[in-house]
Amino acid sequence: MGQIGKWAFIVGIVLSVVAGLLVAEVWMYWVMLVLGLVVGFLNVTAEESQGFLLAAIGLMLSATSVLAIPYIGAGVTAVVANLVAFIAPAVLVVALKSLFETAKD
Repeated sequence: MGQIGKWAFIVGIVLSVVAGLLVAEVWMYWVMLVLGLVVGFLNVTAEESQGFLLAAIGLMLSATSVLAIPYIGAGVTAVVANLVAFIAPAVLVVALKSLFETAKD
């Protein structure tokens, strides 16, 4: 199962970059959503959840600020927005798993 999560993460990152640099099709967002869910369920362990959630919050908060970069800001913003679309389902899964684990104790 670890290999599936690893490859889902790699494919999700590559698809996010491709969709950000080229014209994105609607099906790409659905694939990124499914891959994000797979990453959230299979890739992030309980020990990694705090770091993952912190990194994801940083990515999501900085997604729009890269637009200020001259010349390449719009392209970078599109790529980062797609990365957020890929990571958001994983963040939801990891956050819910973390909340349930915390409430259980």
